Amino acid sequence: MHHNGGDPMPNQPMTSAPAKIDPRLLEILVCPVTRDTLEYDSEKQELISRKAQLAYPIRDGIPIMLPDEARKL
Repeated sequence: MHHNGGDPMPNQPMTSAPAKIDPRLLEILVCPVTRDTLEYDSEKQELISRKAQLAYPIRDGIPIMLPDEARKL
């Protein structure tokens, strides 16, 4: 049975829940400045480097691992 317009578009951003980060990706990602491990902040959608005192943003489920894009803690 087909119907049109009832299902959300698969490529539309979801407003209710943030994009999930693959846990295996978190295991291999490191801070580009210190090469240290990162903490995942799901609420703020950031990856935190305590040693560098930087928070890297996650946009649409993609970590932006650029020091210029990071927020200073």
